[in-house]
Amino acid sequence: MKPPTPAESKLDEAILQHVGRPGYQPVKPRVIAKKLGLDKERVAELKKSIKRLVRTGRLMFGASHLVMPVQPGTATTNQIVGVFRRHEKGFGFVRPSAPRAESPDIYIPAKYAGDAATGDMVRVQLVGRRHHEPDRGPKGHIVEIVQRQTYQFVGTYFESRGAGYVRVDGPMFAEPVSVGDPGAKNAHPGDKVVIEMVRFPAEFREGEAVLVEVLGPLGQPGVDTLSIIREFGLPDEFPQDALDEAHARAAAFDETVPADRVDMTDRTIVTIDPADARDFDDAISLDRLAGGHWVLGVHIADVAHFVPIDGPLDREARRRGTSVYLPDRVLPMLPETVSNAVASLQPGRVRLTKTALVEFTGDGQRVGASFHATAIRSTRRLDYDQVDRLLADPTARLAELGTEVHELLGRMHELAMMLRRRRFERGALELIMPEVKIELDAAGGVSGAHVVEDTESHQIIEEFMLAANEAVAERLARDEIAFLRRVHAGPTPRSLKELAAFANELGFKTESLQGRADLQRLLNAVLEKPQRHAVHLAVLRSMQKAVYGPQDEGHYALASPCYCHFTSPIRRYPDLTVHRSLAVVLEGRTPTDRYDELVLLGEHCSEREQRAEAAERVKLKLLTYLSERIGMEMDAVVTGIERFGLFVEGVELPAEGLIHVDALPEDQYTFDRAAHTLSGYRSGGTFRLGDPVRVVVARVDLERRQLDFRLVAGPPTAQPSHRPAKRRPAKKTAKRRPRRSK
Repeated sequence: MKPPTPAESKLDEAILQHVGRPGYQPVKPRVIAKKLGLDKERVAELKKSIKRLVRTGRLMFGASHLVMPVQPGTATTNQIVGVFRRHEKGFGFVRPSAPRAESPDIYIPAKYAGDAATGDMVRVQLVGRRHHEPDRGPKGHIVEIVQRQTYQFVGTYFESRGAGYVRVDGPMFAEPVSVGDPGAKNAHPGDKVVIEMVRFPAEFREGEAVLVEVLGPLGQPGVDTLSIIREFGLPDEFPQDALDEAHARAAAFDETVPADRVDMTDRTIVTIDPADARDFDDAISLDRLAGGHWVLGVHIADVAHFVPIDGPLDREARRRGTSVYLPDRVLPMLPETVSNAVASLQPGRVRLTKTALVEFTGDGQRVGASFHATAIRSTRRLDYDQVDRLLADPTARLAELGTEVHELLGRMHELAMMLRRRRFERGALELIMPEVKIELDAAGGVSGAHVVEDTESHQIIEEFMLAANEAVAERLARDEIAFLRRVHAGPTPRSLKELAAFANELGFKTESLQGRADLQRLLNAVLEKPQRHAVHLAVLRSMQKAVYGPQDEGHYALASPCYCHFTSPIRRYPDLTVHRSLAVVLEGRTPTDRYDELVLLGEHCSEREQRAEAAERVKLKLLTYLSERIGMEMDAVVTGIERFGLFVEGVELPAEGLIHVDALPEDQYTFDRAAHTLSGYRSGGTFRLGDPVRVVVARVDLERRQLDFRLVAGPPTAQPSHRPAKRRPAKKTAKRRPRRSK
């Protein structure tokens, strides 16, 4: 390794002194740069210095790429920290917390996985390449459990030879876990239960746990949702002190307009939400000035007025981070006395708001914005379907809505379509991924599902919320106030290279995908093609996750250099913090340096958001519904391809399952990881991401949450790969381990 220059050595020592000081808390490199007083031009230099110190064993990276001092006796050479995912056969993969140029997944053989469980943060010692094949990625051994994701698990209780056991839901543990006394907690065979692990199972050691809660018999209404709540550690009941504060705040509120608020109660203002929405945190007004300019009013519920900083309500809202939307219930971030009552922008009621007044030219170019503490009275509550019907027939429902609301909706549609066109012209990406909503009957069972269409009514609200979010972020940045931004990093060069290769395999020639314009050209090229779903899915998977943090890194997909979430403080804690930052500006207070605090808060909120998304993806009710309909046929789309088969998702019912390679038409199949294809050698037919197929429900395992399909038809025609398939001996193919689905 090249020795550091004198200037680099000086920076190294400054970093080491900062990290080694008493009371240092692990933070990201950008925070250290700020603390050392480095300007933006030297941040890249500091990051290189930190990486050099890590490589030489003088520093180490912790979870989420936080910079940590080396602990005594810790070897850091060739070690990686990341999140472990265990396969039911014992082996697993670790996804590093810090970005890596090579394959992100590190293969962990079963005998070197120890007792790590899925979701645990682990430290891995790299030991070379998997199977001595460079294209199969790195291999490692787990040397330390840095942090357990959880000690509690949900499963099904049963008894054997006088002892109690629990089969943990999902494929995390292949064998049942012993819970000892069968009479504990009065559990009965077939009950869904919660256990707390005393000893995690390993390859040659059984697990041991204690039973802490009985949820109820398998199949009993509500038990499936309760299982999800316990599995993901979602908070359902509010602590009493938070409820008491919520009731006190609600009781103290009256509908008079405070003297320190701008009175906007006489304006024509509407809310547009789903028909089944219960809380309304955003409302819209729109005026056309004499000179042709527009003034858009985005009025957001002033939740901060009801949630004082560091009080019981605030602590609980911060702990939750976000509301969670399960099929049959919502776990709100705030008690309903606030979220559905005094903070909700109900029609005809005076409500406190933070208002962004955004001015546009006649053709939709933003030229100014102002922000105010206001009071409004919503004129009308509308839902998306109502607005879509009006837009389809502009003369309809004039008498019902009244002239003012009717004309307002016409203005909103005109401006929103301008803003939408401008957004895509500047490079924003439009990914069309249908959202499917599960329909429930009176008993809480699944009765069907439908696709939530991205209609013009949805687009109107989306454009106005984006405009307000961006305007608020730019104002806070201009005043040099640290705030929680919504950060979306661009795709890595490696993922763009793989995406380009995939597009070329589908016949869409792309010499380069180095910028948003290139990506949007690709998306436009497939807009009316059968491969649209495949390409949009591949583009989505090439993207990094959007996260919260104070770092000034912009939002890649929106082509926005400065962006935050401001418009949903009832259901997202980051939005509530942005309201508080905006209040500092409006009240003329001196901002405090909260950068370090916001780094940690952003990571917490990002983790809570990802937890909520994972819980919402578990469609246990849908699996229960399909378990009673073995043999039912449905149309589906290929969403994932592995050596061992195809992952597909239903079109009308959003159930994802596996078509094992053995259930495909008899052939010898060649798997191409880079092209995301599975090709039959004899038939020449090729399965690709996004292929439409017809499948039949073959098997449902509720405990493992596994759904197996059998192929009925598809793909419709043979689509040989542009690269000739190489025949491989069947025996050699059978020996390969299946890799985890991503």
